[in-house]
Amino acid sequence: MPLSIRILLLGLLAALPALAAESPAAAKPRITSQDQLPRFSYDFTGRVTDVVTNDEIYATLAPAVRADLEGLLNDYEIADRTTLQDVLLTLMSMDLHRGDFAAARARLATVREMEEKPAGKLTTGLLAESYMEARESGDYATDEAFRAAFAKIYAAKLAALPWAIVADNLKSARASAEIVTEALVIGNLEASLQPGVDKTGSISGDVATMLVGQRTNVAHFIPLRQERAAALAAIITANAVEKPNIWPEREITLSPDSKLQPVVVGIWDSGLDPSVLPGQLWINAAETADGADTDGNGYMDDIHGIAYDLKSDAVPELLVPLTGQQLALYPQARNWTKGMLDLQASIDSPEAAALRRHIAGLEPAEVKPFIEGLNLFGNYTHGTHVAGIAAAGNPAIRVLAARITFDHRMIPDVPTREQAEKDAAAARAVVAYFRQQGVRVVNMSWGGSPRGIEAAFEANGAGGTPEERRATAREYFEIARTALTEAMREAPEILFIAAAGNSDNDAAFEEFIPSGIDLPNILTVGAVDQAGEETSFTSFGANVDVHANGFEVESWLPGGERMKYSGTSMAAPNVANLAAKLLALDPGLDAATLTALIMDGAERSADGRINLINPRRSFELWRVRREN
Repeated sequence: MPLSIRILLLGLLAALPALAAESPAAAKPRITSQDQLPRFSYDFTGRVTDVVTNDEIYATLAPAVRADLEGLLNDYEIADRTTLQDVLLTLMSMDLHRGDFAAARARLATVREMEEKPAGKLTTGLLAESYMEARESGDYATDEAFRAAFAKIYAAKLAALPWAIVADNLKSARASAEIVTEALVIGNLEASLQPGVDKTGSISGDVATMLVGQRTNVAHFIPLRQERAAALAAIITANAVEKPNIWPEREITLSPDSKLQPVVVGIWDSGLDPSVLPGQLWINAAETADGADTDGNGYMDDIHGIAYDLKSDAVPELLVPLTGQQLALYPQARNWTKGMLDLQASIDSPEAAALRRHIAGLEPAEVKPFIEGLNLFGNYTHGTHVAGIAAAGNPAIRVLAARITFDHRMIPDVPTREQAEKDAAAARAVVAYFRQQGVRVVNMSWGGSPRGIEAAFEANGAGGTPEERRATAREYFEIARTALTEAMREAPEILFIAAAGNSDNDAAFEEFIPSGIDLPNILTVGAVDQAGEETSFTSFGANVDVHANGFEVESWLPGGERMKYSGTSMAAPNVANLAAKLLALDPGLDAATLTALIMDGAERSADGRINLINPRRSFELWRVRREN
């Protein structure tokens, strides 16, 4: 999926694992990928949302979930920090809900010890910690008295944090406090999970951990929304100093009189609006916009690129055609999206205020069309936004669009082998097209994993047991991964640039593609903010080669408006931008040399986690190379 602009139901206590104690017994089986994790299943009938709102229903599921998660920690060695933290945090939320604060604090301490991101180490579990301290600080005659005690403790903990490190996390926390309501949580769970449960009478371990974690959220944290938002707003206002922006001084802008050579760059994404990049588009001179395949290459009207629909059938439209109803809703979805982005950046805009009001009035039944509308807008605008970043400051770029269509619906189609093979064939065809047209750089700000296929099966109540779904998902995923890997390997002249992902996890452990594919001609990109600090959302791991700005990056939307988006989807085209500019000056650079110039020009942080691109340094390295 691409970066979709949607409400992320943050759970606030992420549902995840804890470190098991070392056992002197025989070595435990070592889990090195998500596919090796055992799958759990629980019989369940009725409304899934009852688990979140009713302690009696919760109690029918929670003990089994707890036993399975604790068994997972005791019986396996899990070689992934994020998975361990996720298990721990789920168990912590369950401890908190039953009032076992000592156990909850012990798990939280372990999570923080494992956290590598500086901001995450300081802010993870801060809400839960404040809640527990408030509950322990006295017996309150009224709920208002407890709220006041919580607000005081929470505000004091926020004030003690180093603002320069935690600013972005606190802004996101404020957005969550303002927009994540009980109705939003219930509506999201109802729309995305109930259809599958009604068909199978069961839920998977993934869904069960989500539900028990949300019980704590709904019962304890959402009722404190106003106090949380007020405390966060106060600390943000008190520190209303923006971080320094390191990127302008690193940028390189090419002028038309720099003896540039045209360089073709593929934007393999959700489609783009050609009108926003006049003079920077690749043009197929052999094709005519006449509703036919004029040049006989298998594609109709491929003047500026090619497109595939949701079923991986070739179509002529570089942007997904919107229905009349979708067009009518587009302005509202745009305003909701801007409002959400402004809330996440703590900007009190009219759109942010309108979004707060809209969400506050949402009923659970209204959540599905709201989220799907945001997803559609995000998918529709994503490719154009990415293309604008890749093309900025480069009059020699020639953008070639390759549209891949993503589903905006909460319940996607049931995965099939036939569709997996069609998708794989389309991937091979797209890379072949890139080669035929002389593409030198391809940006891929999207990704998929076996777990995503499993989730699609479960959402539809299809695919059998969790173990059967895992086996089938692995089969379909390997079809996709093999096709994509082989196609890129057979195109050594192209530098492929992939977004690492926005899940704050190890992309290699999760087996994301394309970011988890290891080839000499692929670079995987993580996201930092304007100060060059790792974002809270960026995925990480040994496969992440470089980092670029992925925080509030401004670019085009279809129709010519500009908006700021955040994500590794925005970081990747900043690297594609650098690569294309080097090629515009020196088209003789091969992919290996191009990679070396980007990597050698980057700056590794002291802790080794971040490798910041520096276009100016890469250009200096290129000049030295040319002179020698």
